[in-house]
Formats: sequence, C-alpha cells, structure tokens
Amino acid sequence: MKTRKILAGATVASMVAATALAHGGATGVVKQRMDAMGAIRGAMKVLTPMMQGKAPYDAEVVEQQAKVIGAHGGAALTELFPEGSLDKPTEARAEIWKNWSDFQSLAAQMSLYSEGLAQAAENGLMPADQGHMGSMMQGGMMGNQGGMMLQGEMSETPDPAALASMPADGVFMMLGQTCSACHTRYRVEK
Repeated sequence: MKTRKILAGATVASMVAATALAHGGATGVVKQRMDAMGAIRGAMKVLTPMMQGKAPYDAEVVEQQAKVIGAHGGAALTELFPEGSLDKPTEARAEIWKNWSDFQSLAAQMSLYSEGLAQAAENGLMPADQGHMGSMMQGGMMGNQGGMMLQGEMSETPDPAALASMPADGVFMMLGQTCSACHTRYRVEK
C-alpha cells in the first residue's frame, strides 16, 4: 500500500514537472492556471485506470487525488481567470467571460464532484457484473434523479450525501463529464 502511494506521488510529480516545461513562456496568472490544470490532469491520469478497472483500486489514492482536484475547483479556479487574461500561451477562450456564470457553475461542480469522490472512495467501484462506468446511464444513477448530471448539464444541485453513497467510479464519471463540458466550451482546441 505504501509503495503505491509513493508511486502515485512520483507519477503526479513527474507529470507536473513535464507540464511546467510544456508551459514555456507562460507567466503570471496564465502560468498559475496552467500549473493548476496540470495538477488536475495529473490526478485524473492516476485515477482513470483505477476507475476503468485497469489498475488496482486504492481508496486512499482515490481520496488523495480527488482532494488534489478539489483544491483547484470552485473559487480557486475562477480566481485564476481574471477578465481578459488571454496572454499566450493560454488555452482559455474569451467565451469564459461572456458566459461567466456558466463557467462559475462548472467550477463549482468540479469542486462538488471531487469532494463527493473523496467521500465515496471507500465505496470502491461498481460491482463488476454491472460494469465500470459504462453502465452508469443504464443503471439509473445518472438520469434525472437527485440533480445528477446529464450530458454535462445540471438539473439542480446534487445532494452531497447522495454522491458520498455512490460507487466511486460513478462520481468520477460525473467529475469527468464536468471537466469535459468546461474544456469543450472554454478551452482552445489544439
């Protein structure tokens, strides 16, 4: 268990270092937000194989990485986007400031789902006979119940207690959908 934590930490550290090199020329708030996105990306890369059943599941690592993501959500994220901060090499689109309330909502969702994932970590993955993540839509966990996400849109604020009682991969899928929705709307395509 201790070896996995060390390996997970080393993986994230190397990803953050690689991300820093990729941000050559970024300064100020643009560099700060690129570094934050790099930390989120690193955490997602640690979590994804576990959630897909391709790597051993470790609840402590899931909780730790969810907290890394959560530390960069909500106001911590929106503060890194002062209006008009489009200095190169930013990947932000001007649409962020045209749709600020939507961007704030997505940042808040990221925070909520990462907190929910940290709390759901001990629940493990959905039973194998129901599949990992893929059957979440058919299983009814993602429909219109309790304000859960449906294709990146919120029907209402999810109940944190409901998130904490779900399988971790279900909460992770909602977190991933939130990230994807934000990137689709507000990140420059490469």
